[in-house]
Amino acid sequence: MQLPVHLIKDELKVFETRFKDAVKSQTPLLDRIMRFIVKRKGKQLRPMFVLLSAKLCNEINDSAYRAASMVELLHTATLVHDDVVDDSMERRGFFSTYALWKAKANVLIGDYLFAKGLLLSLDHNDYKILHIVSDAVRKMSEGELLQLQKARSLNFKEDIYFEIIKNKTASLLASACAAGAWSTSNDNDITEKMRLFGEKAGIAFQIKDDLFDYAGENVGKPTGNDIKEKKLTLPLIYSLNKVDKETRRKMIYIIKNNNRDKEKVKWVIDMVEESGGISYATEKMNEYKNEALQILRQFAETPARKGLEDMVIYVTDRKY
Repeated sequence: MQLPVHLIKDELKVFETRFKDAVKSQTPLLDRIMRFIVKRKGKQLRPMFVLLSAKLCNEINDSAYRAASMVELLHTATLVHDDVVDDSMERRGFFSTYALWKAKANVLIGDYLFAKGLLLSLDHNDYKILHIVSDAVRKMSEGELLQLQKARSLNFKEDIYFEIIKNKTASLLASACAAGAWSTSNDNDITEKMRLFGEKAGIAFQIKDDLFDYAGENVGKPTGNDIKEKKLTLPLIYSLNKVDKETRRKMIYIIKNNNRDKEKVKWVIDMVEESGGISYATEKMNEYKNEALQILRQFAETPARKGLEDMVIYVTDRKY
């Protein structure tokens, strides 16, 4: 499955130009860092969700381009800050900004990107879009902190997991779809419908990320990486709640104390598979994917709707 870039090829070119303008700075060091960030951009999934959601409701306008830029600015800011929190030297196969400019500069870079995103909306009176995206940032912070709190004990149930990923991961994708819809519709009901669509797609996206930790194929990160970082993913949570007490204690001990031992991590991965954790997570991912598609199918059949359907299928079928 390929991303439906052809549907908004011209619009993405306009977005890229506007995004470059949005991150420019009069400070030479900051401008150099911003050029580095722009060159290392990813697949631009979130701007695509913004623009396709906008196109689903009407013709793409200046407000939609600003919404796409704002979402990408805030997403980039969170990635920059995440690299500091995670002590990560790589991002998308290249040196991270953290590796090159260290923690102090990275905190300030993230702050700068947040401020640019806020000003982009305020300067054009896009108050509704500002509210939508700011609420997502609040939820992302709450989700991260809840995960930190719960991960210490390695003992939380599935409902807490879904609360964490709904806030930590799905909220930004939900805000991208809501902001796009509002930019061309100014309709609260449609905006809420598209927010819910993005939330469902975002949850499916995160479960797919969880499954990569147990895949044998080349998925762009080491197998067992989440276990090494003591992250409780859906396959692991399911397994910990299914195995007998002795096996559970052993799995938790390895995750806490032997998470760098490849053989022991492999044993945990095997236990997750044997207990049905991978199958269960795949089933839940497909449930959320189908719920997202059902929401979309309440809209008229158009190329934009087909593009959003393809986006949902892409994020759940991707290989990395």
